[in-house]
Amino acid sequence: MEKIKEIAATFSELQGQICRVLEAADGKGSFGKTAWKKDIGGGVTRVIENGRIIEKGAVNFSFVQGDFSEKMESILGEKAGKYAATGISSILHAENPWVPTIHMNVRYFALDNGVSWFGGGIDLTPSIIVPEEAQRFHQHLKEICDRFHPDFYPDFKKWADDYYYLPHRDETRGVGGIFFDRLKPDDKYPFDVLLGFVAAQAAAYPEIYAELMNNHEKPYSEREKEWQNLRRGRYVEFNLLNDRGTKFGLESNGNTESILVSMPANASWKYNYEPELGSFEANTLNRLKKGINWIDNID
Repeated sequence: MEKIKEIAATFSELQGQICRVLEAADGKGSFGKTAWKKDIGGGVTRVIENGRIIEKGAVNFSFVQGDFSEKMESILGEKAGKYAATGISSILHAENPWVPTIHMNVRYFALDNGVSWFGGGIDLTPSIIVPEEAQRFHQHLKEICDRFHPDFYPDFKKWADDYYYLPHRDETRGVGGIFFDRLKPDDKYPFDVLLGFVAAQAAAYPEIYAELMNNHEKPYSEREKEWQNLRRGRYVEFNLLNDRGTKFGLESNGNTESILVSMPANASWKYNYEPELGSFEANTLNRLKKGINWIDNID
């Protein structure tokens, strides 16, 4: 657990860097800054609202530590007395339905029994899937992964397909990305490699989204906006029913407002909705599948 303060300092610096890049790309909105503290530690919640492009978003940093409860033991399958955890979690929802929602998380978890691991990932959730855009997004992620280990992209891409999936809907949350958890430093993945990888991922995240923001400086229809809200409903379903980070954050007595700030400003549900065959809505639903090779096959 001795390295966690150093990692927390790195993550704190990255939080500020991410916010600066996103503010410049948006050109109007700015991130507020709210520090929070509990008996388990604290963090900084940074929220942006009503920007030129970003309707609502957050870049949160936390560093917490405390007793490793029986509930945590059952969730994580580890035995320990104390734990410490630090990370950055970010979510960005755009006003324009053509600009995707994006999520990024990096974290480090350590126990007083000597066990520690990294986790995180980036995933993209377009309301309207543009295959060429998904291709470029995955190419960005592959380039980051390949700098650190040749297995990272194929392994973590599949992991994301399986994780960002709504089993009750039989559809993926979006076009996926990369996801990894419980990566314990060892001979295959040395500590410095894993730390460098998560830091590079966090640093690239706002640059990737700045590119996506600039791709869609165009008007949208009421129909496209209604569809965006329906897709946001799916996002809410995943966060509340399937997301392990949300569940662990609430279980560990984290800051509730910071945990739930990932929700979109608006979302909707429509009973038994069936899109018209051949419509952009139907085309998007048809692409919400596991195992799509977005880099080499986007037909």
